[in-house]
Amino acid sequence: MLVNLSIKNFALIDDLNVSFTKGFTVITGETGAGKSILLGALSLVLGKRADLSSLRKADGKCVIEAEFQIDHYGLKGFFKTNDLDYEPLTIVRREILPSGKSRAFINDSPVTLAILSELGGRLIDVHSQHQTLLLTENDFQLKLIDALADNKDLLQRYKEELKTFQKTLKELNQLIASQSEAIKEYDYNSFLLQELESAHLKEGLQDDLETEYEQLNNVETILEQLSQGYGLLNDEQMGLLGSLAQLKQLTNRLETYGPDFSKLSERVQSVFLELEDIATDLEAQQEKVEADPQRLEKVNTRLQLLYDLQRKHNVQEIEALLHIQSELSEKVSVTENLEEDIKDKKTQLVSDKQAVAKTAKAIRDSRQAAMPKLKKQLEESLVPLGMPSVSFKMEVTPSKEFKNNGQDDLTFLFSANKGSQYGELKKVASGGELSRIMLVIKAILGNYENLPTMMFDEIDTGVSGEISNKMGDIMHAMSKRMQVFSITHLPQVASKGHQHYKVFKEEEGATTHTRMTLLDQDERVVELAEMLGGKSLTDSAMAHARQLLN
Repeated sequence: MLVNLSIKNFALIDDLNVSFTKGFTVITGETGAGKSILLGALSLVLGKRADLSSLRKADGKCVIEAEFQIDHYGLKGFFKTNDLDYEPLTIVRREILPSGKSRAFINDSPVTLAILSELGGRLIDVHSQHQTLLLTENDFQLKLIDALADNKDLLQRYKEELKTFQKTLKELNQLIASQSEAIKEYDYNSFLLQELESAHLKEGLQDDLETEYEQLNNVETILEQLSQGYGLLNDEQMGLLGSLAQLKQLTNRLETYGPDFSKLSERVQSVFLELEDIATDLEAQQEKVEADPQRLEKVNTRLQLLYDLQRKHNVQEIEALLHIQSELSEKVSVTENLEEDIKDKKTQLVSDKQAVAKTAKAIRDSRQAAMPKLKKQLEESLVPLGMPSVSFKMEVTPSKEFKNNGQDDLTFLFSANKGSQYGELKKVASGGELSRIMLVIKAILGNYENLPTMMFDEIDTGVSGEISNKMGDIMHAMSKRMQVFSITHLPQVASKGHQHYKVFKEEEGATTHTRMTLLDQDERVVELAEMLGGKSLTDSAMAHARQLLN
């Protein structure tokens, strides 16, 4: 429920603060007095985009603030989802700065316009000529049928199942697209992989092969060096081992002359043993090393293969080739497994489609059961509004596609007079008829949904007399279940309000201001009399006004 509205520096309004109560509030005023300004300000605090033309004073800040009593709207989940402080008395504020920037707040927490708009849609339903046109659209008509059918839970389940189905379908299409792309590269990747696998790559292989190649390719040099080394150690006349043997004998004789000579002898002995061991290894290496042209050719061939693969893949290490081999193996494996994945995904899609189709069928059955009830209520409610022969024809049939609100095509036809052909609302219903139908629909919805504050902007345009009186009765009856506002030019409607505000212009010097005041009983009589007969108040107009109020 809208409790208070404060407007500062907006259009013709300097500073306006007005409080509202529950029930039926009517707002009247002459054409051009500024009733649309009020709606414009309210739409900003409900999330509409703003511009600098909204500012009354270009160098000042525009602030619009609305207080709502929201404890009956079930909005705690919304506040929790958007990380906002929940307060039963919630304050929504919109600020427009001279720079053109706009800020929005909910209970003093900054929010985006999207969040503000979502909350605004749950707080106030502003009926305008644009919303009346919604009546001609199937989505709105189905929403009405679903309200009477109590399809809320079914629709929620349907949306969740539809979301799952659409996700599976998207994943299937991605798999098919991936398979199509992968198949193009599969043969080439398979060839590259086979080429790498046949090389039997392993870490350190290149170093081992290069070492072996150097040895095989230099056998004669190696043998020559080994032979010379062995000769240096074992030459009978100048060999190192012979000389060291003599030195060893000399130092052995010195051992008896003290520990220093013993250590020297040990060192010579150690060197002699080491060189003797080296001589043995040199001799053994000579026996091992031999020319092997076939092995040399084989090693050279393998090395050239490695070098060719490195050039081909633009790398310099065998480890990089192993990484590429792993990637190719994964690509080839994925391509080979895609067919099975696609098969599994198709099976899942069939299951998901069956689930959503089953729920869509339940929604359709529920709608078909509710339509006779809706038809009866609409026709009976419109009779007092000057449409005694009105008739509706409704039918839902299965659609070929899943829509966001079911799998139904709706036929919603209308005839205003006996003998008239049925036709779509947007083609055969007049503006006045659409307004009356919309009012009745809002009243019916109020019996089945916890509707927010309802604001009607001249929904009674084009009607008069007893019909306008009946429309006022409907809005008055609606106000027992929700807060209702009506901006009206009709005294019959204005007289039904629990509270009555008048919007008017006031000139102060060279400046015009829009004001809004709550009328007391005597002021309401005068206002209604002027609405009935103009500024020249007659006794009959005053008497008629009092009669309307009573």
